[in-house]
Amino acid sequence: MAKNYNKKLIYAVAGPTASGKTALGAELALHINGEIINCDSVQIYKSIQIATAKPSEEEKRGVPHHLIDYVDPNVNYTAVDWARDAAAKIVEIESCEHVPILVGGTGFYLRTLRTPLFDSPKTDETLRECLRAIHNKHGAEHLHSILQRIDPEAASNLPPRDYVRVIRGIEVYFQTGERMSKQQPLRIAPPKFASRIRLFVLNPPRDELYAKINSRTAEHFAAGLIDEVKQLLASGVRDNTNALGAHAYRRVCEYIRGTRSLESAIERSKQDVRNYAKRQLTWFRREADVTWLDGFGSDEKIREELFRLIAGA
Repeated sequence: MAKNYNKKLIYAVAGPTASGKTALGAELALHINGEIINCDSVQIYKSIQIATAKPSEEEKRGVPHHLIDYVDPNVNYTAVDWARDAAAKIVEIESCEHVPILVGGTGFYLRTLRTPLFDSPKTDETLRECLRAIHNKHGAEHLHSILQRIDPEAASNLPPRDYVRVIRGIEVYFQTGERMSKQQPLRIAPPKFASRIRLFVLNPPRDELYAKINSRTAEHFAAGLIDEVKQLLASGVRDNTNALGAHAYRRVCEYIRGTRSLESAIERSKQDVRNYAKRQLTWFRREADVTWLDGFGSDEKIREELFRLIAGA
């Protein structure tokens, strides 16, 4: 275990999907006596396994991992929920004199932890179901056009395909009578530890990353992804939940409903994940105080670069 690092810092290892965050996070934890807090919005769900890239026991390397596999897939777990749970874990880990390490690619989670959102209303499940039905029938662009009419400023800051946050913007308006764009500046004060978070983001070569995404997506289907989704649906998990709205799961649901062929489901899943990786990189380029690591987390040179950087912190 290294001695030359700042024990007062909290580290975050982020980056696009398939960039090697899990491997690098475990190496860092072993190096500085750390514990990992998951920062991936799909790995939080129980029973959702094959296409989530949850770390195996071997990949965990004996390092404690938190906030993985603990939310019922029918629950609409939000970024605010995660930030609350992650903050509690940070306090718990530091009370044991270990170092918290946030690992994952959900940039919105990290931003919500560092700069909390405004105090928004709880989800109205009836309204949520109505908006999801509109999404299923008319698509994400139609939802975005609704938000454009009621809150043009919020709509201008959200890409049309980001239907999850678009839905939330519509909900806030109809539940409170006020535009989300007017409420967002009324943010809650950041937690005291927020200024101690140091963010490292992986940036592997784009062609290699996309090839890895294509290969891994094909492996997920070969490993029984369709059967997993069928079992989830049979157990009562709804196909319009956030859990089954994730990449690949969404396309498998379409295949099971008969609206997409198997070949199309596989190819569209690959495209979805590649597009998501691109959006993740764009997101982190807009974040403050990012240290970029130009490679995969499994590369020895990247690990050595990270250790050198934290030693100089």
